[in-house]
Amino acid sequence: MDTSSPCTCFQLRRASRRASQVYDHHLAAADLSLNAYSILRRAREPRPLGTLADALGMDRTTLSRNLKPLIAAGLLSSRPGEDPRQRQVQITATGKRRLQKAQPLWQQAQDEIEAIFGSSHVAALNQQLEALSVALEAEGRA
Repeated sequence: MDTSSPCTCFQLRRASRRASQVYDHHLAAADLSLNAYSILRRAREPRPLGTLADALGMDRTTLSRNLKPLIAAGLLSSRPGEDPRQRQVQITATGKRRLQKAQPLWQQAQDEIEAIFGSSHVAALNQQLEALSVALEAEGRA
């Protein structure tokens, strides 16, 4: 089966799906997905919805959809910000406990990816992906 493709987006998405499966497998023991874990990590302090969306590289609609089950589970809280039209999101005590349980599971997944691909390759890949994100954002593409 030919899996080669000149399409950068295809290659990124395929690798992302496969890597996400590794993280999701480990984080399942904490009843979290990688997506939920990432949101909880970035909501340790009260953050406006737009700021949180930017930090996660998501649009606000996608973030709102992803927040609903976390709020319903009591892992996050949402309240009006200084501007009543703005929503602030913050992790709850229950969310902090779940995040604490998940952190070593995330580390196991990280270690597995590094064992498979190599620590130096992972570090180089992360640097390149960060540079790509910065470049796309500078062009108004992200």
